[in-house]
Amino acid sequence: MSDNTTAVEIKAFVPAKDFALSKRFYQDLGFELRGDGGGVAYFAHGNTSFLLQDFYQPEHASNFMMHLLVEDVAAWHRRVLASGVAERYGVTVGELEEQPWGMRDFVLFDPAGVLWRIGQNL
Repeated sequence: MSDNTTAVEIKAFVPAKDFALSKRFYQDLGFELRGDGGGVAYFAHGNTSFLLQDFYQPEHASNFMMHLLVEDVAAWHRRVLASGVAERYGVTVGELEEQPWGMRDFVLFDPAGVLWRIGQNL
């Protein structure tokens, strides 16, 4: 018997200090802008997605973290470096590292200071 409470999707609301700049940043990373209105932009890449919001508090943004699990983290790292976002947006892209929790990943900060960990399972 179904009670109609099946979850369909979960997305985080990622803060943006400069909403227009952050939208360009994520598009330059290869995310597809699928919707934009009312201070919220819907981004997707394959089967993953998140919502970028026109909202910023320094304490919130500097403590906000996203995790993107990918099939080939080395390919993603090359892609991010080749995209030129570090130079264009003044953000940090970390080196590939093996983590004690069984992942290989790298960090990427967005223009608002949000930390992304992009990794693959070992």
